[in-house]
Amino acid sequence: MRGVLLAALLAAPGAAQDTQAHDGGINNYTLVEEADLTSFNGTLVANWEAQGWIGSDMHKFWWRTEGETKGPRLEQSELQALYSRNVATFFDAQVGLRHDIAPDARTYVVVGVTGLAPLFFETEAHVFFGLKGDVLLRLRQSFDIRMTNRFVIQPLFETDIYATRVPERLIAPGPAIIEAGILTRYEVTRRVAPYVAVMFERRLGESSRLARAAGENPGGWSIRTGVRFWL
Repeated sequence: MRGVLLAALLAAPGAAQDTQAHDGGINNYTLVEEADLTSFNGTLVANWEAQGWIGSDMHKFWWRTEGETKGPRLEQSELQALYSRNVATFFDAQVGLRHDIAPDARTYVVVGVTGLAPLFFETEAHVFFGLKGDVLLRLRQSFDIRMTNRFVIQPLFETDIYATRVPERLIAPGPAIIEAGILTRYEVTRRVAPYVAVMFERRLGESSRLARAAGENPGGWSIRTGVRFWL
C-alpha cells in the first residue's frame, strides 16, 4: 500500500522551486462534478459528487462529498475535510479526515496527493486509515478530450483497493470496487455542462462473491444523465 502511494508521489512533476511565484490572495472554487438521476431495475438512483476549496496557491482547505441513493434509501455517503499544500508543479499533498454516514458510520484519517499528471491526467491517490481498523487505497484518473470548443469527452477510472477485510461492507482484501466509463458533456457555458455518461461499476473478486452470497447485485453497466457546473 505504501509503495503504491510512493509511486504516485514520484509520478508527479518536478518539485516547485523556492523562486516560483505564488499568489498570496485567498480564492475559492466549487465544482459539482456529478448530479444525476437514473433508473436501475425500476428504482430511481441519484448520484452526487462535489468538491471545492478555499485558500491561496500554497495552502488550501479542501472539501469533498459524494454519495448515492436508491429510491428513498441512502446507499452511500461520505464527506472529506482536508488540508492541502502545494508540493510540486500542479500537485498538492493532502491530509485530513473522511466521515461516512452510509452504509454505516465510519471515520478515516486521509493522506494523499491530487493534481495534474503528465499528459494532462487529473490524478488522485489517497490512503484511508479507518478508526475501526480498515485500510484502503483509492486511485482516480480522468482526462478531457475536447472535440470542439464546447463538446468534451471525458474517460474516467476509479478503484478502491483494500488492505483489510471489512465484513460489514462485504469487502475482501485486494481490488474490491472498480468504476470506469466515458462521460460526454456539452458546455452551454464554461460553468454549466449537461452530460451523458456510460459507466461500469462493479465489485471484484472475493468482494463480488460476498455480495452475491448476501443477495446483493455486484454491479454492472448503467447510463447516467445529469449536469456538471462550477462556481
